[in-house]
Amino acid sequence: MDNSEQLRMTVYASLLAALTAAGAYMIIPIGPVPISLQTLFVYLTGLLLGSRWGAAGVAVYLLAGACGLPVFAGGTGGIGRLLGPTGGYLLGYLAAAFIIGFITERAPRRRLVDAAAMIAGTLVIYAPGVVWLKIVTGMTFSQAVTLGMLPFLMGDGLKILAAVAVAGAVRPLLHLRPASVETN
Repeated sequence: MDNSEQLRMTVYASLLAALTAAGAYMIIPIGPVPISLQTLFVYLTGLLLGSRWGAAGVAVYLLAGACGLPVFAGGTGGIGRLLGPTGGYLLGYLAAAFIIGFITERAPRRRLVDAAAMIAGTLVIYAPGVVWLKIVTGMTFSQAVTLGMLPFLMGDGLKILAAVAVAGAVRPLLHLRPASVETN
């Protein structure tokens, strides 16, 4: 990857980190884990940038939040948020962007592959999210699933549909080459 390509990808990763932060301000507070648009932008980060750059974009977002910038749901920030009830979901974002990018790098650009990759990414978000919610709050596993996953599934399905459409429209405009061509 030449310097101009690396700079372009750095700008895209930074832009998607900023969009993820903006998505955190669009929330519906329904309990210990609010509904937000963060996951939509995490999905797009993995879809558009691939595994490495997608994970880098989400890492920038998480680092900004850990440093205290108000980029997490509801305009909050700080390391305490990573250690609180939503910390598992936030850390799951990093793995989700990587997994989504990894899957889409190895398969042709098809909407079904994109959707399947985001479903896998969603599972990667919920696994540490629900477990961490259970640990931090002392809930039973069933309670953590009921409060920390089930209310969000329909919204996640809608976000996946939106991300498939947005990625299909945006990829050609960004002149992104398939990440599988990249060997570094």
